[in-house]
Amino acid sequence: MAGPLIEGFDDIIDVRAPAEFAEDHLPGAINLPVLNDEERERVGTIYKQVSPFDARKIGAALVAANAARHIAGALADRRGGWRPLIYCWRGGQRSGSFATILGQIGWRVSRIEGGYKSWRRLVVNRVQNGPIASRVIVLDGNTGSAKTEILNRLAARGHQVIDLEGMANHRGSLFGAMPGGQPSQKMFEGRLAVALEALDPARPVLVEAESSRIGAITVPKAMWQAICTAPRLQMHVPVEARAAFTARSYDDMVEDPTRVLRILDMMSPLHPADRIEEWRGMLQRRQWQALSEGLLRDHYDPRYDKHRARHDDGTGQAVRLSELKDLDAATGAVEDALAQMRT
Repeated sequence: MAGPLIEGFDDIIDVRAPAEFAEDHLPGAINLPVLNDEERERVGTIYKQVSPFDARKIGAALVAANAARHIAGALADRRGGWRPLIYCWRGGQRSGSFATILGQIGWRVSRIEGGYKSWRRLVVNRVQNGPIASRVIVLDGNTGSAKTEILNRLAARGHQVIDLEGMANHRGSLFGAMPGGQPSQKMFEGRLAVALEALDPARPVLVEAESSRIGAITVPKAMWQAICTAPRLQMHVPVEARAAFTARSYDDMVEDPTRVLRILDMMSPLHPADRIEEWRGMLQRRQWQALSEGLLRDHYDPRYDKHRARHDDGTGQAVRLSELKDLDAATGAVEDALAQMRT
């Protein structure tokens, strides 16, 4: 999708307002707005309340001023052979005005026909309707099995991987929030569409077992259906080893016990009061290993087992690991099991 679209261009420029760009944009695009958020709102209000003519006149002046600022600033080092690709919302007045100004300088400017809306239609069709060109294999295992870390190592070893949690910037649990927050649903879908388009159909693609939501992000239909029906490579790791790995991995929680307490409070309707109090006591005493083990055994494992029972048909492979201290060795064991699944 994105590759052929921007092939041969030096920059892809989104001229929409910053708020539009922040919600979603084409991969690799830079934002050079010809109307900022306040100016866009002002022009829109004049268009509705006064007249289209007055709105266009004021808008043209603002676009010209902003274009001049970009030419003297962000584009000051672009040379004569520079080839930009420009888009706005519908491929209309904003991108057309900026393209005309840049074209008068002598740059070879192109616009995306239909603007961002045309890109968005392609994304929605890809992530909702598919198809997914490669055979999907799901890496499964109870919470704390180091699935994400092993997937990253498999990708480094040349395997084809789609990291849904990385795209969603979330670890997929109540404790899974990551610095920087999550992207918008639209931006996540754009990232996924690009990854799906880049797949080599001759090779399988590995994804992590997920629920239908990763934090606030909904896994789109094509990917979710593939996860539900794909063969699974099941990791079996003792709860003690998973708890130790979780306690090591969630260092952001160790540094912010108050955040952990808030999450325990959210979990209180789901568990007996004495269990919640026991967990709170472990938190107060900073017993991270014991707290991790309790959460895994009594909260996450029952829910994960219930979820797995709906989707695992038992036809995949199993990997049994006694510990997770050596993730390279664990990755090798998973790699061996993958080889068996392909034969």
